[in-house]
Parts: sequence; C-alpha cells; structure tokens
Amino acid sequence: MSESLRYPIGTMQRPQVVTSVHRQEWITEIAEAPLLLRSAVEGLSDEQLDTAYRPGGWTLRQVVHHVADSHINAYIRFRWALTEARPLIKAYVQDAWAALPDARTAPVESSLVILEALHVRWVTLLRSLSEDDFFRSVIHPENGPMDIDDLLASYAWHGRHHVAHITLLRDRMGWTA
Repeated sequence: MSESLRYPIGTMQRPQVVTSVHRQEWITEIAEAPLLLRSAVEGLSDEQLDTAYRPGGWTLRQVVHHVADSHINAYIRFRWALTEARPLIKAYVQDAWAALPDARTAPVESSLVILEALHVRWVTLLRSLSEDDFFRSVIHPENGPMDIDDLLASYAWHGRHHVAHITLLRDRMGWTA
C-alpha cells in the first residue's frame, strides 16, 4: 500500500522546540478543522461516503465519525492535563470504534455538528492557556508522557490528515463539489 494514501500529508512531526507561533498555528488549524471537514464531504452521496479512502481503509463516513470520536477524546485529554497531575489517560481501539454501527451508517452531519460545537469549546480553552499550561502533561498508555504541546501538534495534524484522505479521494475519483 502506498504510504501517500495512508499518510497523505506525511506523518505527524513536532518541532523539537515549540514556540508560541507554533501553538497559535496549531490552535488555528484546530479551529478550522470542522469547516474543512464539512467542505471536504460537501455534496457527496451516500455511495461516495461509503467508499474507502484507500484499500483496506475506512470509508469516508467512518473517517468523519472517527474525527469526531478522536477529537472528543482529545478535548477530554486536554481537560485532564489541565486539572490533574500527570493523569493516566485511556486509549481506545480506533478500528473497533470505526466498526460500530453508528460509525458505519449514521449520517455524517451528526459528527460534523458535534465537531463544530466541540471545537468552539476546545479552541476557547486553548486560547486561554498560559505559557506554563503547555507544559502540563498526561501519560498515554501507548505513547508515554505527552505534554499539551504534544497533544496540540498531534490533533492539529490529525484534522488535516483526515481532510486530506477525503479530498485526495475526491480528486482521484473526479468527484467535484
């Protein structure tokens, strides 16, 4: 399988030294993600939404629901990092979540609405953080310690990553908006 289909914008890369400019760019990317995702699926039929973005990959419908699931978890992880001392967070089996009936069949509008509301709250929280807050951390059971900068970089990338899955499939299939 082509890595460009799996990682159309490349893998997540966090700079070794994170600046306030990076943080503001990432917060802006998180703020814009719901609109970009909505635009990416605009006008797609159910048949198109039920097309996998790559061989062995999720359908576009599952991708949209996955972004909502992931970003709900992200928001909670940020809140834990800000309110507890290095909490151990819970991971989840993304493929199992994507295989649940709602992720396979529910209208994408439900997750788009969730994302729009969630991101308003999330971005409000992110824009309120002090410099010291970015050094607060969680313990991820698979990835180890992650500070808020790690989480911020990861979820900014995550939204762009999945929007690219959708837009590149649209381009490959000639599906215009």
